[in-house]
Amino acid sequence: MSVPARAAVLTVAFLIVVGLGVFVGYYYIGSATTQLQTVHYAASGGQVSVVLQEDPQNGSATTPDWVTYYTQDPTTKQWVHTTMFSVPANTKVNVTIYGYDGCTPLRNNYWGQVQGVIGNQVTVQQFSKKNVALGPPQTKSLINSWADCTVGHTFAVPALNLYVPVASPNAQNSANNLCSTSPCTPTSGGAYSLETFSFISPRETGSYRWQCLIPCGGGFLNGNGGPMQTLGWMAGFMYVVAP
Repeated sequence: MSVPARAAVLTVAFLIVVGLGVFVGYYYIGSATTQLQTVHYAASGGQVSVVLQEDPQNGSATTPDWVTYYTQDPTTKQWVHTTMFSVPANTKVNVTIYGYDGCTPLRNNYWGQVQGVIGNQVTVQQFSKKNVALGPPQTKSLINSWADCTVGHTFAVPALNLYVPVASPNAQNSANNLCSTSPCTPTSGGAYSLETFSFISPRETGSYRWQCLIPCGGGFLNGNGGPMQTLGWMAGFMYVVAP
């Protein structure tokens, strides 16, 4: 093959690769961010309360068996199938997460350590499918999923060095006790964990990606595909906006 012909082939191959990159970026990232609803949280008294839940399924028609997060609208109290939310800059963010999915032992127990939140601690409480507390709230700096299967997913904002293991009903409480219709509620008949923690939002406004770091894409290679890499399911953005 002549040098000009080789150059032409390489140019075409390069353009194809670039085109695929643009396609993936737009359709799987760009378009998703514009299609998903963003839930806006306003501060009161220098604080803001963000409420999330993670479920073993979702209400979509296309991928109903994907695990997912939901975000609660602070005004209507309705659960929105989105992982996009905004908080004011330099504000104390109080997070509540309802863990309705079953336990998944962390592949690296390092992620069982609570990091980047105030006090590096979370408060966790377990509830039965009848919405009965299975003991008092416990404050923890480590949730050891290897010793007791009580972690479902994680909430991580890598840019802030924030990593929180999200508690789940333990193995016994999960068995045949998880809710089957999303979004779940404390009265829907599903066992769950209730976890709270706080952190200070950045002074700088901008987009901060957050996601689950447990390979939770069942049916995908090494669990790293599907819901784990898709915005609106197990990955999203926290938008930090001017107060």
